[in-house]
Amino acid sequence: MPDDALTDALCRMGLVNPGETVRFVPLTGGVSSDILLVETPGRRFCVKRALARLKVSAVWEAPVGRNAAEAAWMREVGAWLPHAVPQVLGEDAGLGLFAMSFLPPEDNPVWKAELLAGRADAAFAAAVGRDLGLIHARSAADPSIAVRFANEATFEAIRIEPYLRATGRAHPDLAARFEALAAVTLASRHALVHGDVSPKNILVGSIPVGGQGPVFLDAECACHGDPAFDLAFCLNHLLLKGARAGMRRDLYFDAFSVLADAYRRQIDWEAPLALEARAAALLPALFLARVDGKSPVEYLTAEAEREAVRRFARPRIAKPPSRLIDIATAWMHPT
Repeated sequence: MPDDALTDALCRMGLVNPGETVRFVPLTGGVSSDILLVETPGRRFCVKRALARLKVSAVWEAPVGRNAAEAAWMREVGAWLPHAVPQVLGEDAGLGLFAMSFLPPEDNPVWKAELLAGRADAAFAAAVGRDLGLIHARSAADPSIAVRFANEATFEAIRIEPYLRATGRAHPDLAARFEALAAVTLASRHALVHGDVSPKNILVGSIPVGGQGPVFLDAECACHGDPAFDLAFCLNHLLLKGARAGMRRDLYFDAFSVLADAYRRQIDWEAPLALEARAAALLPALFLARVDGKSPVEYLTAEAEREAVRRFARPRIAKPPSRLIDIATAWMHPT
């Protein structure tokens, strides 16, 4: 978008004064949106606009209306856990963008960077599990969420197709299992789902009561759906970080365990074992998806690392365990 058109939109939101000097700085981030740091003489904030075609090698298109869903998710969660999301400052639904508070990276490091550096702080992982569980519990108790976040088409396009169905096409002998997982996930509608609870979308932020707590970003996939997907999606990254050659898997195992335990303590909307069984079935499928789906992780650069993921994931997709800890334990102690 030209700078003058964006400036006009920000003026309509009341975030920029007419005639004020405005500077736009592109920020690095995910593959699905353009994100800008906006600097004026009096303030700094971010603007995010969804892309119709994502910035990956495979053809991956998605509805741009997901931008409004993300802003709505942030407002909803901000009412329950103000420290866990940036503040939404303004929105232009017609242009498919919204503005939010800027959190300086020097004070809010990205959890992915911490994990890749081998800093898998168990206390922070537990806070992620706790807050994610609280978000699911609060939303499960609100019947209006199902109507206000009926975004199944976006979830299908951005999560089910690229992570499950595309990976099934890459492994035809497992395609039926991936289709079954897709069907169960789409049919299990219990809570407000973020859809991309990845460490790259979680900041290690300072919280008002002291200490560090998670700040969740990038909720473009937000919908009323299966909370097991969020749990499995996040835990998957703790396994993947330990897939790199030379990394100590026990560091990520501890973070995995405490995150899952903290989340489990918040489940009050369904039987905990039922949710855990769905998450445990999804986990190896998502593990394989980050090697052979449409969005492979960039840090598994050696074919031996990717092949180790395939060897571990494939039999557990075909015959999934019912407990999450069994998957983590088997990954920590490969036979």
